[in-house]
Amino acid sequence: MGVEDRKLEVLRAIVEDFISTNEPVGSKGLVDRHNLGVSPATVRNDMAALEEDGLIAQPHTSAGRVPTDAGYRLFVDKLTEIKPLTGAEKRAIHTFLDGAVDLDDVLHRAVRTLAQLTRNVAVVQYPSLSRSRVRHLELVMLTSSRLMLVLITDTGRVEQRVVELPAEVVDTVVYELRATLNARLRDRLLSEAPEVIGDLPVHVVPELRGLLVTLTSVLLEVLVERGTDRILLGGTANLTERALDFPAIRPVLEALEEQVVLLRLLDQSVSSSRVVVAIGNETQHEGLATTAVVSSGYGVRGSALGAVGVLGPRRMDYAHTMARVAAVARYVGTLLEER
Repeated sequence: MGVEDRKLEVLRAIVEDFISTNEPVGSKGLVDRHNLGVSPATVRNDMAALEEDGLIAQPHTSAGRVPTDAGYRLFVDKLTEIKPLTGAEKRAIHTFLDGAVDLDDVLHRAVRTLAQLTRNVAVVQYPSLSRSRVRHLELVMLTSSRLMLVLITDTGRVEQRVVELPAEVVDTVVYELRATLNARLRDRLLSEAPEVIGDLPVHVVPELRGLLVTLTSVLLEVLVERGTDRILLGGTANLTERALDFPAIRPVLEALEEQVVLLRLLDQSVSSSRVVVAIGNETQHEGLATTAVVSSGYGVRGSALGAVGVLGPRRMDYAHTMARVAAVARYVGTLLEER
């Protein structure tokens, strides 16, 4: 084993011991617990080199060292094996998520499952409307001058609005408007819909254009992303169980309330084919400097739609967490594709 490989083994051992004990790791402990195949003096030299490289640090005057953000980063980048799910964990994910009745239920169950599996804060991003496609548009007559407009996406997202019409209509008119909307918009990306909607009035007889303009103006409002439901959180109480990992928990809670912070982190993994890990200052938010975020995108038919992830301490079991985040993301995508 070369010097660099041995230093990586020493770093791996330090990270694993610190994750396990939350205590600074000394050279004697490493030699006692790990079969590194070298003398304690060599381990001390390797630790000195790792410290000089900024991968470990001495938190106080004890002989022990702890990983830095850069040390965790290298550990994660060199992680060759993630811990496979146990049979019980696989069954729990399948059993719990299989019972979901709609998109909201899938995502609420996913966030609870992740929080329970990882004992961290779980976060799930709703499928972005801009990345979804129109599956069906329904018009339901409530009265002769009031309709319910229902938009159903390929991800199972349902948006509905009541439309007050400028004049009374009959069933045949509603049928024609429904047919026109579906013929022009079905299977279109919602990001393309506004341009298509602008051309719709020319595709109906002149006497229906006023009604269609009213409908499409409401539909355009539906297509504007709502910020209030973009993210679901679960397991926030798990932070209190890890109080020792967070010198100040308030900044973490405040950061969790800022959805734009989490959305930015999750967006990094939406279009990625792998699990993405942001450690400490890599989150680019002061309140999350003591945390790590592990996330993975989910999608339908190869199209990325959103992401799931967990937020926990930098001293998290990355191999365990990455596997569970990836598994839940895959299963959410599978469920949405079946709907």
